[in-house]
Amino acid sequence: MNERVVEILIYIMSEIRRNRSVSKKLDFLSENLIKKGYSESEITSAFTWLLDRLNSETEELIERRGAALKNSRRHLHEIERSVISVEAYGYIIQLRELGIVNDVDVEQILERALMLGTGRVRVEDVKGIVGSMLFSPEGAAAGGYFLVDDNTMIH
Repeated sequence: MNERVVEILIYIMSEIRRNRSVSKKLDFLSENLIKKGYSESEITSAFTWLLDRLNSETEELIERRGAALKNSRRHLHEIERSVISVEAYGYIIQLRELGIVNDVDVEQILERALMLGTGRVRVEDVKGIVGSMLFSPEGAAAGGYFLVDDNTMIH
């Protein structure tokens, strides 16, 4: 389920970036997501996470007043390139560009991907990692959410 909430976050952020006025039509986004087969619980979890993230980032930006934000890209080490597929790394970049994860999160995703022990890390593997980071008991302790089942969310 966590992976599906991350998919919803990507959809919402992509729509907002593509069409800023869409942020005024959240009901329209919700209806589209329901038509795509997502549950109301998943959609609510995504919107709640997004709103909390926006609030915390606004507070953080106010505290940093005038600090320059960098638009840098992290390059994969040779070992990371041998394990993480191009598509999986592209997915991580997409999450970063949409603001769903930050630079520290990217490092954690890459570290967890390397520790999977699979031959090659694919997009589905990264979706699982990101879902567990954003919606796990550890994530809840850091201000995230812990999803118990399809109908229950603990903040």
